[in-house]
Amino acid sequence: MFPLTTNHYLLITKLMAKKIKTTIKLQLPAGKATPAPPVGTALGPHGVNIAAFVKEFNDRTAGGDMTIPVDMTIFEDRSFSFVLKTPPASNLIMKAIGLQKGSANPLATKVGKITAAQIKEIAEKKMPDLNANDLAAAEKIIRGTARSMGVEVIG
Repeated sequence: MFPLTTNHYLLITKLMAKKIKTTIKLQLPAGKATPAPPVGTALGPHGVNIAAFVKEFNDRTAGGDMTIPVDMTIFEDRSFSFVLKTPPASNLIMKAIGLQKGSANPLATKVGKITAAQIKEIAEKKMPDLNANDLAAAEKIIRGTARSMGVEVIG
């Protein structure tokens, strides 16, 4: 370990001194966020620079075609940071099998079929954001999502 100087302590104190005002969760289309609702209505009351958020979000998600969940932390000094999550499992399932939307009545009406290999691929992609200990548990979560959408799981 290296010795910390006074400048190091000041820097660490300054970084740790930011107090969190609130956290906000949004789901926005990749690369297509605008200051209009829902972004403006969610961030406006907190005094955040909406244009700066929109520009940074669009830069970080450029070229995507999915809905991206965002966990945003707003600090007391009106600065912010945000973390991009993986797209919702339902969107990944619909993209994998080419669906527009799930079934209105998933027990009676099946709208498509998905293979075990596709389930595994989606589970691997979603693993960082799922509350699962291993890949098998993640696959069960994705299978459940598919069933609730009216998608038949094969294999």
